[in-house]
Amino acid sequence: MTEPKPRPLISVQERLRDQVAHALRAALISGELRPGVVYSAPALAADFGVSATPVREAMLDLAREGLVEAVRNKGFRVTEMTERDLDDFTEIRALIEVPTVGRVTRSATRDQLEALRPVAQEIVAAARRHDLIGYLEADRRFHLTLLGLAGNAHLVEVVGDLRKRSRLYGLTRLDQRGELVSSAEEHVELLDLMLAGDAPAAEACMARHLGHIRSLWAEGQEENEEEKPALRLGQR
Repeated sequence: MTEPKPRPLISVQERLRDQVAHALRAALISGELRPGVVYSAPALAADFGVSATPVREAMLDLAREGLVEAVRNKGFRVTEMTERDLDDFTEIRALIEVPTVGRVTRSATRDQLEALRPVAQEIVAAARRHDLIGYLEADRRFHLTLLGLAGNAHLVEVVGDLRKRSRLYGLTRLDQRGELVSSAEEHVELLDLMLAGDAPAAEACMARHLGHIRSLWAEGQEENEEEKPALRLGQR
């Protein structure tokens, strides 16, 4: 009797719920899970080779983040993001993050800022090796840790929620065109300006960075409309 082949996607070392949620986020980022489409837990579970329970649990996690919404007796619908939604989220982030960067530039110690350099470099390295999930995870840590230096935990929580709701779609082609690398390098530029004590320049850099993110998202949306990929959850 031939033994079944092991499935590499879901490892025994990691909780199924967390692993499935990670893979679903990757599918959302790449556009494999499409906005407005309803996906059933059993169908997604079949792609993963697991039971429907961890998929439902993972989807509930994503629902709490605003990435999907439950559809009674059908499954989960990927939340649609309009241009107006993203404009509103970007505006709020700019209102919060730009002045906060200036304040942190004036108040943070050199050691506190230098501690962020490995994370900034990790963002660039992830962009160069085409690791989109690694890029976004390092990007989240950088921005939220930087904002945390202002000493306002509620501010960090608000921005963290906005980041989840304004996640990027269609990064695959943008990555292939090399545009993510330039966005990644802006983190190092921002950090250098802050270390130099140039608060106005740091604020300007942060504003430009948020605008860059907005333009990348818009381009990714347009490309997704031109050619929407089929769902492929067999790879991380």
